[in-house]
Amino acid sequence: MQTIVMANHKGGTGKTTSCLNVAYALRERGHSVLLLDCDSQCNLTQSFVLPNPAGKRLDAVLLGQASLSDAVQEVGESLYLVPGSPELAEAGERIAKTPGAEYALRELLEDVEAIDFCLIDTPGGLGKLTHAALTAASAVFIPAQPEYYGIEGLVGLLEVCRQVQKRLNKELKVGGIFFTQYNRSDRRRAQKDMVTLLEAHPAFGPLVMTTTIRPSVALVEAQIEKESIYAWARQSAGAQDYATLTTEILARL
Repeated sequence: MQTIVMANHKGGTGKTTSCLNVAYALRERGHSVLLLDCDSQCNLTQSFVLPNPAGKRLDAVLLGQASLSDAVQEVGESLYLVPGSPELAEAGERIAKTPGAEYALRELLEDVEAIDFCLIDTPGGLGKLTHAALTAASAVFIPAQPEYYGIEGLVGLLEVCRQVQKRLNKELKVGGIFFTQYNRSDRRRAQKDMVTLLEAHPAFGPLVMTTTIRPSVALVEAQIEKESIYAWARQSAGAQDYATLTTEILARL
C-alpha cells in the first residue's frame, strides 16, 4: 500500500479538497483507497454521508479505545474512510506525551491489507499528528497557493520533512508542490511572479509540479453535495485538473 500525505503548514491551501479528489481520481482508475481524516475540523469527514454516523473515530483508535477496523467506514465503492472528530486535537496532545508518538499512524496502517492507496489529510500547522502522518507516509505532496503568505510556510515544512527522513522515516519522499486556485494563463502579475520565483529556486524548483488546480465552482458544489466530482461534473476544470494531477502524482511516486 502506498501512503500519500497532503500537508502544508498553512491552512486553506486545498489539502482536504486535494486529498478527496485525488482519492476519487484513483478510484476512477480502479484502485482501492483508504482515507484518514487527521484534522479536528473534520472537513474531509463532512464530505461524505457516513453509513454509521455514530461509529468510532480516529481519536478513539489513537487512544487505544478502538481498533482501526472498528473505525473504518465504507463510503463508496472501493473507498473507505477513518473519520476525524473535534476530539482529535485533544487526542493528539495526549499521544504526544507518550514515547514513540510519531509512529502511531504507521503502526495502525501496518496491518491494512487489500488496499492500494492510503491518503492522509493533515491539520494546518506542524503538530504531532502531522509528524505521525509523515512518519507513516510513502510520499508527501504539498498544495500551495501562489501568494506570499501561502508560500512562506514551505521552508518550515520541508525542514520537518528532512528531519523525519533523517530520524523517523528514511523512505519518505517529498513528491512535489502543486498550486491550487491558480491558472497558468492567469494574467495576475503577483501570482505569476511568485510561481516563476519558486520554479527558479534551487531547492523548490525541482519540486514544483506541472499540474495546477484552477478555480472551480464544481469542486465546491460536489463537496457540499457529498458527491464525487466525476459523478457531479466530469467535464469540469476541477475534474480534469485532479485527473491530471493524479497522473503526475503516480509518476512521481
